[in-house]
Parts: sequence; C-alpha cells; structure tokens
Amino acid sequence: MGETAPVTERAQTHAPAWRGGFGRLWAAAAVSKFGDSLRIAAMPLLAVSLTDDPLLIASVTACGYLPWLLFGLVGGAVADRVDQRRAMWIADVVRGVLMAGFAVAVWLDAHSIALLIAVAFVLTVLQTVFDNAATALLPSLVPAAALGSANARLMTTQQIVGSFLSTPAVPVLLAAGAAVPYAVDAATYAAAAVLVASLRTPRTPGPPRAPGPAGSTLRGQIAEGLRHLWQDRALRGLCIASTICNIGMGALIATLVVHVTDWLDAGTAGYAAVLTAFGAGSVVGGLTARRLADRIGRIRSVFLAGLVQTGALLAMGSVRALWATVAAMAVFAVMGMVWNVNQTTLTQQRSPAGMLGRVSAAIRTLTVAGVPLGALLGGAVAGALGPNAPALLAAALFVPAVAALSGLIN
Repeated sequence: MGETAPVTERAQTHAPAWRGGFGRLWAAAAVSKFGDSLRIAAMPLLAVSLTDDPLLIASVTACGYLPWLLFGLVGGAVADRVDQRRAMWIADVVRGVLMAGFAVAVWLDAHSIALLIAVAFVLTVLQTVFDNAATALLPSLVPAAALGSANARLMTTQQIVGSFLSTPAVPVLLAAGAAVPYAVDAATYAAAAVLVASLRTPRTPGPPRAPGPAGSTLRGQIAEGLRHLWQDRALRGLCIASTICNIGMGALIATLVVHVTDWLDAGTAGYAAVLTAFGAGSVVGGLTARRLADRIGRIRSVFLAGLVQTGALLAMGSVRALWATVAAMAVFAVMGMVWNVNQTTLTQQRSPAGMLGRVSAAIRTLTVAGVPLGALLGGAVAGALGPNAPALLAAALFVPAVAALSGLIN
C-alpha cells in the first residue's frame, strides 16, 4: 500500500480551556505523577535495604520497561476497544489497591525483593493500558488546534511535580515510616481515579470510532495499528529516529552517575546539580514547545531539538567540567521536551479515529525497546573506553536519527 497523508503542518495552536474535561485530566495527571515519583524514588532505597545484589536491584528498575515490550501493543489495542475513561479509572483503582496492599506489607515488614519486582511489573502492565488510553482520550477533550498546548501543559506539570515537589518530599515521608511513600502513592491513585471517572462526555468528541470488521481479533487490530505506523511517512520517521535516540539515552542514563562522580569527580552534590538542571530544562522546554512549533512547525521543531541535543551530548562527553555538564544537561532537557510534546501531538493528529491507542502504543513499544539496549551498551562502553564515552556514543547515535528527520522537512 502507498503512503498515507503527506507530511503537512497544522495551523497555529491555541490554549485548551481549563474548565471541563481537560482541567480534570490535568489534575489527575498531576496528582498521579506526585505519587508515582514518590514510589520511583523510594523503591530503589527499599531494594538496597533488602539485598546488595546489583542484578536484583537493577531488576526492580528493569520491570519498569519490560511490560511495555511484552504488553504495550496489547494495551494500545485495548484502549481502542473500550471506553477510554473507564479503562483509565479502573486501572488507577487497581493500582491504588495494589499499592495500599504493598504499603501494608512494608509496614508489617513482610516485604521481599521478589515482592518489589512483582509489584513493579504489575504496575507497569496497568500503566500500558492507562497511558495509551490517556493519549487516545485527549483529542476528544480539547479542540484539534489546542492539542500541542494541552500536551505541553500536561508534560510540563508532570515534570514540575516530579522533580520539584515529589522527589524532595521522599526523605520527609521516609522519616515518618518506610511504608508512608507507598501509602501516599495509593491515595493519589484513588484521587486520580475519581477525577478521571468524573470527566464529562464532550459535546463534540470528534470523528466517531469506526467499528472493527466482523470477526476482527486483537492480533489483527494490533497489526492494523502497526501497518498505519509504517505507512505514515512522518510517524514512521519519528518512530525510527526516537528508537535510535533512545538507545543513546539508555546509555547516558545508565552511566550518568558514574560520569558525574567518577569522570568529573563532582560527588553526589554534582550529581544532584545535574539532575536539577535536567528537571529545570524540561520545564522550560514544556513552556517553549508550543511557541516553537507555531513558528517553524512540528517536524522542524523535532529536527531542531535533535540537532541541539547532539551538540549538548558532544559537550557533555568532551568538556571535563561540572558546569559544562550541568549546562549541557539543561539544554538537552529543553530540547527533549520539545521533541516529546511535538511527537505526541503529531501522533494524535495523524492517527485515524479509533486507531490512536494502537498507533501510540506501537511507537511507545518500539522506542522503549531502545532504552535497555542502550543501558547495556553504555555500561560496556564506559568500562572499555571511560565514563565519558556513553555521552559520545549517544551523540554518535543522534547523528543518523537527526539526518533521517531532515528528510521529513518539506
């Protein structure tokens, strides 16, 4: 079959209305992110208290990626088959019950490393349904011209909550008890479920979802989503570029602490400074993404983001100074948010009605697969060539990805 619609850009965007569905979805995303960030920060500390086996400790984090590879495509197909709001609040209710039970287990000192791995795995399985449903739901809550702004506000808020509100609260909550962060996480899931369940049906939900053909199977519907992704030139190019870049990202993330504490000899304070710069840069990127897209278009925004990120990685891997890494990480984060916001918006704009869950799931599954592969490569390269080598490896991987994006520009 031939290519789908040509790579064209939408007109300038405008801000979504806070009243109604989007405001509640935004609040649910912020509340849920607060709890998720608490758990993500606290769980590795709990794992370290249970075992000193690096493989077991790493397994807790790995389970945050594995379900996307195993069930991401299924989650997208489910999101297209069912009422998306119902799928979201049910997933949050189940996650809330699971986290409440886990909090009780920690409180009773009945937890184990096996339980941590199992909980991390199940939570991410449920997340594949929730995230795909949320991506598919948003276009029915805001006008098409407001999608870019809506995505930017959602992602920016989540970054602010995670980096500057939730993570600093972890030591305070842990001082009150090892189970407290998980109990709070359970409560945020319950609050988010109530907010999502209360979403009002929009008067103009957009094009109705076309019913699947008689006898269609889940496997067939997943294949249909993959076919659309491959046939759409823009989405295919973005997916390939993101997958390649995520291999580099995996290498960088897995070795960043070694890069800062060993190669730069900056200690934990330096590592904290680099992470703070990343959080601040992501917020600035969220505020910048819509304006940049209005000026030069979404495809060009992603291309520019990749180009600047390549330069930031080169600086990070070649200038042996903490200030350079902090500045490079801030710039890298700004452009990373520009990339993410515009890629998500393009996916929503270019996916047919009733297929958005599957298309977005296909993109997520393929791009997430690059992260663990990159982590393994990063560890091997750092051991063989030095702690700064993964940043240079990431820059080298960004080059062909950015070159591929240049072919999408009209």
